[in-house]
Amino acid sequence: MIRPKIPVNPLPTGLVIPLDQPTTAVEPHTGAAPACDCHHGPVQPTSRVQLPAVPLTPAGLVAVVAGGAGLVLVVGAVLVSMLLAVAITGASVAVCAVVLRSLLNGQNHR
Repeated sequence: MIRPKIPVNPLPTGLVIPLDQPTTAVEPHTGAAPACDCHHGPVQPTSRVQLPAVPLTPAGLVAVVAGGAGLVLVVGAVLVSMLLAVAITGASVAVCAVVLRSLLNGQNHR
């Protein structure tokens, strides 16, 4: 159970060969299915519930497109501002590192 199974076909041939071969032969069904002797009634088709369709007017379509575009612009502005905040933080940390390095090197030369 814990040991891994090695694939049967190591080369990619495109053919799918199952790892576990069936032990019994599967014979195709021939002929008609045997008749059932139980007393079933006719099958009643179930009706699917149809939800009323919402008519989309041209004004509604414009509102949906404008709302989608506004959402994309807001999400884009938030993501750009977060990227800008990370860039500013990285630049300020780099400036602080350069200043500290110059201060520490200046004390070693004296």
